Amino acid sequence: MPHGFLSVSPEEYQKAAALGREVLALAQNSLRIRLRFLDAAINRLKTAVHSEIAFASDGDTLYFEPFSLLTRYKKEPDAMARDYLHVLLHCLLRHMYLHTQVERAQWDLACDIAVEAAISGLGFPADREESQRAILAELRRKLKHLTAEKIYRYYLKQDLSPGQLRELRKHFRVDDHGLWYHEDGFDPGSAGGGEQDWTEISRHVQGDLETFSRIRGEEAGGLLQNLTALNRERYDYAAFLRKFASRQEEMKIDDDEFDYIFYTYGLKLYEKMPLVEPLEYKEIGKIREFVIAIDTSGSVSGELVQAFVQKTYNILRSTESFAGKINLHIIQCDQEVREDVKITDQSRFDEYLKNMTLKGFGGTDFRPVFDHVERLRKAHEFTNLKGLIYFTDGLGTYPERKPDYDTAFVFLDEDYQNPQVPPWAIKLVLDGEEIQR
Repeated sequence: MPHGFLSVSPEEYQKAAALGREVLALAQNSLRIRLRFLDAAINRLKTAVHSEIAFASDGDTLYFEPFSLLTRYKKEPDAMARDYLHVLLHCLLRHMYLHTQVERAQWDLACDIAVEAAISGLGFPADREESQRAILAELRRKLKHLTAEKIYRYYLKQDLSPGQLRELRKHFRVDDHGLWYHEDGFDPGSAGGGEQDWTEISRHVQGDLETFSRIRGEEAGGLLQNLTALNRERYDYAAFLRKFASRQEEMKIDDDEFDYIFYTYGLKLYEKMPLVEPLEYKEIGKIREFVIAIDTSGSVSGELVQAFVQKTYNILRSTESFAGKINLHIIQCDQEVREDVKITDQSRFDEYLKNMTLKGFGGTDFRPVFDHVERLRKAHEFTNLKGLIYFTDGLGTYPERKPDYDTAFVFLDEDYQNPQVPPWAIKLVLDGEEIQR
């Protein structure tokens, strides 16, 4: 039975459903006129009547209960376009596909806040905007950009009670997110291309939106920031780090090259005369000489720096690339080298991580690290240095000349910048979640 109605004839229900579709069509037309870059998104999201779901989407269809929708429209007709846009942005930002292994209450809240913050600059007023203002202002003081992922991590750290989370969400909630979690037998996006479709549409919208923003100013800045963060290329840091492995020969039988059949046949035929000698040398990727440089200027947080070093350590430990004995230098630098710690084995690495403190917090200049490494090479501290990874926000002075070893700058993408690096350097962009994962 429809929400709030004890007895409704089939004819009345069908009439309400038709009116509901007209209301949603008006909302779609309003969005098409004012935000033409959303055409593809609007066309992708179907609408369907549902007797039990007031207002919700599974990524393929927007379901609505007719009487609930009409009651909502009668109370605040101008807000219907905003309500539809709220659901559309959940799809465009793929919130229903990104919730694996999250705390549901915090994730639902974060997604609602992210889309409402993005809508707030697009000129679709609603009564709820007044109660949202103070909360959004506080979040903007704490976070540089209001994406669902950043808001989610922020509220996880706040350790709010279920009641507090519900109280916050009531200012931002528009739709039910139950379908995101495969409730009621729904599978998000199962009726079509689902996440792949929305990925393509969001990239298309991002391109159009960049032009729109240049023409109309910063109205769509929040939405563009969300799309830029969502659609930027993701990297596998572990695979990337392995590329810095130093290829060396080690005294070890290469099982791939050794044929035991001929070997044992020779021993049997000629007693102590094998037909094929075993290949004793095997080329193995080992990281033996390596430099990790850490930008300790005031613009990079200590928590993420430590997480980056820990992650690098974990990758090295979990792969064959981590040799028994290594020559690893961890250098802290802002506008000058503040510390250089030499790591020769895992126990020394463990000790360093346990007692690690950051030093510096001045400006950023990359050149001192490269000058320092060059002095170490001349002093024969390195014999075959293969790589240097520099963890930074990218805002600093780069060396003019290419060093004799591979260099990668790992950027913390908190500002969604596109930092330019010298043509001889490798650029890798990671976000805080990737580093801390």
